[in-house]
Amino acid sequence: MTTGRKPWRYTCSVGCAGLVLLTGVCSAQQMPALGASPPVTSATPATSEVSATIRKQVVEQGERIDAMRNQIATQIEQLETMKRTLATQEADYRALRHAVGMDVLDKQRAGNIRAAGASASALPMSAADSLAVGGVTDVPTDTKPVGQAPQQDTRPPEVAPIFDQPGVLTPRGKLIVEPSYQFGYSSADRVALVGYTIIPAILIGLIDVRQVKTTTQTAAVALRYGITNRLEAEVRIPYVYGHTDTISREIFTGTATDRVFGASGHGIGDVEATARYQLNDGGADKAYYIAWLRFKSRTGRDPFEVTTDCVQRCVQNATGTGLPLQLPTGTGFYSIQPGVTWLYPSDPVVFFGNVSYLHNFERNHVSRTLLLAGKEQLGKVKVGDVVDVSVGMGLALNEKASFSIGYDQSWIGVTKQNGRTVPGSAKTVLGTLLIGGSYRFNEKRTLNFTLGVGVTRDTPDATVTVRVPMAY
Repeated sequence: MTTGRKPWRYTCSVGCAGLVLLTGVCSAQQMPALGASPPVTSATPATSEVSATIRKQVVEQGERIDAMRNQIATQIEQLETMKRTLATQEADYRALRHAVGMDVLDKQRAGNIRAAGASASALPMSAADSLAVGGVTDVPTDTKPVGQAPQQDTRPPEVAPIFDQPGVLTPRGKLIVEPSYQFGYSSADRVALVGYTIIPAILIGLIDVRQVKTTTQTAAVALRYGITNRLEAEVRIPYVYGHTDTISREIFTGTATDRVFGASGHGIGDVEATARYQLNDGGADKAYYIAWLRFKSRTGRDPFEVTTDCVQRCVQNATGTGLPLQLPTGTGFYSIQPGVTWLYPSDPVVFFGNVSYLHNFERNHVSRTLLLAGKEQLGKVKVGDVVDVSVGMGLALNEKASFSIGYDQSWIGVTKQNGRTVPGSAKTVLGTLLIGGSYRFNEKRTLNFTLGVGVTRDTPDATVTVRVPMAY
């Protein structure tokens, strides 16, 4: 049955459709048109702050990168400077090695270019040498040395002098004044038995016990002048003072009392002149040779000029032996002495040695003076020649002080009178152990000290020598 009202199902359908339509219209109004740009809205404050922070970080990072670039550039420049400095030092090092002969020393010690390296010589390396050193082939051949190499010193090394061996020769045009003082002491004992022994401790006859003590002091001035860098001349003027005490019991005089007889003398000694010449250049592990020639005059008072006491000493003395009242200051003979000195530097020491031959010229018409007896003719007198050999070693303790030790030995020939050997004259061997030191105050002043100790019976017991060479 139909009424005026619509059924409820229809009403609900219409209502739902209208609601859907209304919702679609609202959505269409709110959504932009298809293909249209979205509306521009203003940024929020949080977004602006983030953007500013990022830009600040980018700027700071760029500044740090620029600073690092500048630092790298500065370091590269410093490296280039260090490379140039290193190249200069290597060039100087090669020049010094070449100057002191280290390359020759490496070859003599069986060294090779591989062991010595590229710095073994101041000269550029050849291609073959470059290949030998680790296969390096990019060594420049037009390299020029930086600076000037020091001049090679060809003079022998300086050592503390302990005998008359030359060291560093005087440079050309230089004068060396060397005052010196020498003190020597010697003692000798001689026992002469006359008679025969019947029983032990009983002697028939007289005994002569003689002891001789001799003290000699010599003050000298030596002048050395360098004619060239290899040739020098020297003049030495000594002043001698000597004193001798003789203690003895005379033979055949019937006395049992010791007697002391003293004698002394002083005056100018024998003036000497010496010339020295350096034969070669020498170098590392290579010896220096110096030839020298010494001439000794007879300016001092000789043994034949002093008066011999044969009144107090020779009365009732069948031997006829007398002693001089004064001591001589010279030998009484002209002498010439050639010699050769060698010095062999072997770091850190210097070995040296000396060989010489002293020839004494014969004197004719020699006479001696006897007390209250006038002149006694002796005729021709020839004293024995002397062969001298010495060796030593010097060690530099620092740049100012040095130390030397050595040994000197001499062979003295017999004395002849009128072609015959003088009775009682025999060959004599003198041996001396030498210890010396040197201290250089400055370039012009040096102090040298030498102590000689006799190792044979005929050698002076002790000899002390002090020298002070001064350069002008």
